[in-house]
Amino acid sequence: MTPRRTSLLALAAVLLTSSLGAQPLADRYRPAADRIVAAALADSAAWKRIAELTERFGHRFSGSASLEQAIDWIMVQMKADGLDNVRGEPVMVPHWVRGRESIELISPRRESLPMLGLGGSIGTPPAGITADVMVVANFDELKARASEARGKIVLFNAPFTNYGATVAYRRNGAVEAARVGAVASVIRSVTPYSMRTPHTGSMAYDSTVRKIPHAAIAPEDADMIARMIARGERVRLKVTMGARTLPDVMSRNVIGELRGTERPEEMVVMGGHIDSWDVGRGAMDDAGGVVAAWEGIRLLKALGLRPRRTIRVVGWTNEENGMRGGNAYRDAHRAQARNHVLMMESDGGVFSPRGFGFTGTDSAFAIIQQVGRLLEGFGAGAITRGGGGADIGPMMELGVPGMGLNVDDTKYFWYHHTNADTIDKMSPREVALATAAMAIMAYVVADMPDRLPGGGR
Repeated sequence: MTPRRTSLLALAAVLLTSSLGAQPLADRYRPAADRIVAAALADSAAWKRIAELTERFGHRFSGSASLEQAIDWIMVQMKADGLDNVRGEPVMVPHWVRGRESIELISPRRESLPMLGLGGSIGTPPAGITADVMVVANFDELKARASEARGKIVLFNAPFTNYGATVAYRRNGAVEAARVGAVASVIRSVTPYSMRTPHTGSMAYDSTVRKIPHAAIAPEDADMIARMIARGERVRLKVTMGARTLPDVMSRNVIGELRGTERPEEMVVMGGHIDSWDVGRGAMDDAGGVVAAWEGIRLLKALGLRPRRTIRVVGWTNEENGMRGGNAYRDAHRAQARNHVLMMESDGGVFSPRGFGFTGTDSAFAIIQQVGRLLEGFGAGAITRGGGGADIGPMMELGVPGMGLNVDDTKYFWYHHTNADTIDKMSPREVALATAAMAIMAYVVADMPDRLPGGGR
């Protein structure tokens, strides 16, 4: 850290202590923080609400009736909880339909392989596509062996390193395979662990390249096919996909608030995305994030902790396959960007909380670090530089400080975008602690006499 940055952080701490009197920030808010933690841990309300949401409605994919029914239910429940200004803000979202799909190993023997089409893919002809398989480990190998790919199904057997790097094959695999003449592309699912559970997710096309179907299979089967070919066996697959893209439909961002007592026009916003993929029940990704924020506000209200500024919870729609919700929120609230004090997102599962990643000014970072001290008692006090989220990103681009909840995500990508994303993967205690971490952070920032430095433009 440079001397100038160190001095800025020290100055921020001095100014903050001065604005609050002689009492340090953490000491001033510790009684409230302790009450929030105790209330969160008193029962399994947050976990039970995630269970009810996900089991009552199942998946909540953009364009589906189940998503809109879930939003209706959430608004009813928020009003019953006594939240303020509950509403749905309209958002047009894409409507991709998976249809019936399968991948069958034709030779050297016949077997149906677990698979999932990738979001946005085109379908196959009704009779499917049957072709020999070419296995590559990465894009460089595909380019080096381009002359072998024409008329084949390209399988990208890229082992998981980290999500950001490995997801490139899901996103761009169809484009790169089509460039060299492949008739379809298949990826090894983006995951470090599998029990033959394929993972879906978004993919993309390039308007200058022919569109081909794109799907995912389990790592176990990708490795099996690679070994077969390495032994000199001819591997043929039949890919059948009924995927299609329908016209856009109307959805909503769902919003509820705890109105501030002194500066209600200024607000701290927290939440996650209410939509999910069309497999599993979207418990980790991301009903947990929405419910943790929602339950945080409910706890504050129940405890009589109404801050100076408004706290707003948002369930953004269409994060998974379009980002329409986050962009629509920015467009609807651009004129109020300066009144957005902080944006906070949870979209990595509500497992044991570790802290927050923060993006903002040095002086704001110093204040958030002090708030972090209130979370140290349950291991969530680590405040690191750099954080945010997909849905709050558009508002952060307008200059609003942003932060993302960091959790122990060791097993997150085991179940991410699969049929196994269900409530049993989460612990009631960990969900409660994640709820408490978000509630404490939001409450303190919303209640401080002086607003967090920085802000939208």
